[in-house]
Amino acid sequence: QVQLVESGGGLVQAGDSLRLFCSASGRTFGNYAVGWFRRPPGRERELAAAISPTGRSTHYVDSVKGRFTIDRDNAKNTVYLQMNNLKPEDTAVYYCAVKDTDYDFPFLLPEYDSWGQGTQVTVSS
Repeated sequence: QVQLVESGGGLVQAGDSLRLFCSASGRTFGNYAVGWFRRPPGRERELAAAISPTGRSTHYVDSVKGRFTIDRDNAKNTVYLQMNNLKPEDTAVYYCAVKDTDYDFPFLLPEYDSWGQGTQVTVSS
């Protein structure tokens, strides 16, 4: 079982940047694909970005392409989400999740194995 803790959220203005952190403890982190999900107010959760176990491959939802970057440091058991040029529509609770997988691809389905508690990101206009 992997325990996940997100941090780095906050209140920012449109155009600002934030860097989210997902710290993991427990089993070998390098065996897991990781996803950053977000749940905007009154809307369903969506996968914003995902990264393969080695970090070699990434995936982004169209609305964040060119603005968000997902990265990981397996030696530090940490995954990052760099968010630039934030927009009010990025306002959401952001969650990281892990999926145990034998394949070095981002996992794009919602059935992840473990989830963090989430961190709030609020972008004012």
